[in-house]
Amino acid sequence: MVPAHGGRAAEPVYRPVLAGRRGELEALAHLDDVTAPLLAPVIDVHAVDPCTVDLIGRLPAGLLPAVDVSALPGSPEGELVRWGVPLVPVIGLAEGDRRLVAHGVAAREYARRAVVRLRAAQDRAGPDATTAAVERIWRLTRLVPEQCDLLVDAGDVCCPADVRLAEPRVRRLAEWARRHAWRSVTVAAGGMPPTLARLPTDEPARLDRFDWQLWERLADLGVGYGDYGVDCAVPGTDGPGDRLPTLRYTATGAWWVYRWSRRGGRGDDRFADLCRTLVAAAHWPAAGASFSWGDHEIVRRARRGAGAGSPANWIAWSTSHHLAHVLATLLRPEREQRGGPWRAGQDVPERGRAGRAQRGGETRRAG
Repeated sequence: MVPAHGGRAAEPVYRPVLAGRRGELEALAHLDDVTAPLLAPVIDVHAVDPCTVDLIGRLPAGLLPAVDVSALPGSPEGELVRWGVPLVPVIGLAEGDRRLVAHGVAAREYARRAVVRLRAAQDRAGPDATTAAVERIWRLTRLVPEQCDLLVDAGDVCCPADVRLAEPRVRRLAEWARRHAWRSVTVAAGGMPPTLARLPTDEPARLDRFDWQLWERLADLGVGYGDYGVDCAVPGTDGPGDRLPTLRYTATGAWWVYRWSRRGGRGDDRFADLCRTLVAAAHWPAAGASFSWGDHEIVRRARRGAGAGSPANWIAWSTSHHLAHVLATLLRPEREQRGGPWRAGQDVPERGRAGRAQRGGETRRAG
């Protein structure tokens, strides 16, 4: 995967919010030693099983994931310190007292810090009530603001109307955040639509990355960047899978979605045809197979060097490329002028329909 430029000391510059599934965790597992410290992933866990805990425990040594178990019932399996793997607890404003105490124990056991996740569309009680909520978190976890990263989660932004609605909310929360000495402040949003079933098949379909557009509009705030990878921000909205070979390929300002249903030949041949089409596209990176582990695997399939894989593999390869692309964009020298992640004390000066896919992607450059 593309390394940091200029020999600068590695520090997290990107906070992706990823589902705790095999595909996403496999993509994280293939980060190299240079790239891993540049990410601070948040992993949403909706069910705990030994496989999930084992995969999180096998992540690269330089990668310390934050884990959100707010979707789990208040049972012992949601107590992160019992997992026995290094991690950072993610804390929501509505957590119960018992879980807050358990998160505090996990924070002190491992990294001595936590991520406070403020959901812009749900946590809308006003600045004073929000301050009271975070003060309760600090009291019960026995943490201080300087030990907490603030994640402002803008949620689902899948069209221009969503971006226009989310921007003022995020700005109000960023202004409120200046009251406290947070370790860092990051804004995350998800722009992938909840289902891809209506997109055309056998040709790339272009989807605007509205999550990236939102962050660009917030550039003056100097906040860190986060997104939902290549997944939708709303859990449980993926719909039934159609099992078509699918890759979600990130480019500048857009995703190119490849869904292949061409008949004839074996499934491996169909996926090889998909990969050959992608490798020949204008949005294929100049670095080719060396751009990321996911791109390497796509090239192998284009050359018929391996089988088609499974839906979990397709998500893994798509996520791997996405992480590499976002990091490469954030680390470009021209972006240094916008400053690093927001720090305390810095000066800051009707939902719509999902965007329509554009066809004929083989001959157009995304963005």
